[in-house]
Order: sequence, then structure tokens, then C-alpha cells
Amino acid sequence: MTFYSRILSAVEDDRVFRALADPTRRKLLDLLFEQDGRTLSDLLSHTQMTRFGVMKHVDVLEEAGLVVTRKVGRSRLHYLNPVPIRRIHDRWIDKYTAPHASALVALKDQLEARTR
Repeated sequence: MTFYSRILSAVEDDRVFRALADPTRRKLLDLLFEQDGRTLSDLLSHTQMTRFGVMKHVDVLEEAGLVVTRKVGRSRLHYLNPVPIRRIHDRWIDKYTAPHASALVALKDQLEARTR
């Protein structure tokens, strides 16, 4: 990985972390996970915010790459893009949990070997 690509990756990670830090944005992502392709009005109906407030949150999610918007006729449909979350998982979560999972598997094998 080149220096430039590491910097770019760090900037992308920062956008995703910033987007995920807000509970309202996480709720919007959960709504899109439940049913993809929602309109802004549909998302708005599940919150107690103004249309402008929801639009600002959706804009942050789009900037982070977590939401993709597609225009269909007069409507704009919003879709969840799980790839940035998966990248965060692979980069920041998976590597820290792997040693613990391996240790649990080894412990299980040892305990099962004793009972044989």
C-alpha cells in the first residue's frame, strides 16, 4: 500500500467513523438495512426531525459512502452501501478479535481432549 493510498484510506475511515458516531445516522442506516430504497419522506416518517435535518444526515452518510442515492422519476431512493462498514470491520475490529477467537477454539479443543 502506497503512502497516498494509506492517507486516502485514513480519510475514508474518518468519514465513516464520523458518520457512525451519530445515533440519528445509525438509525437511518438501520432503516435502510430493514428496507432498502427508501425515499427521504419515508425516512422522515421514522424520525422526529425536520426534512432539512434528515437531509443533512443523509448527506453525511452519502459523503462517507454509506448511502447511495439514485433518482427514479421524481423520487430519490436511498440505498445502504455496507462496504465501508465491512472495511472498518476488517481493519479495526477483526484483527483484534481473531486472537481471542483462536484462544477460545484452542481452549475448547483442550477441554474436549481431556474428556475423551
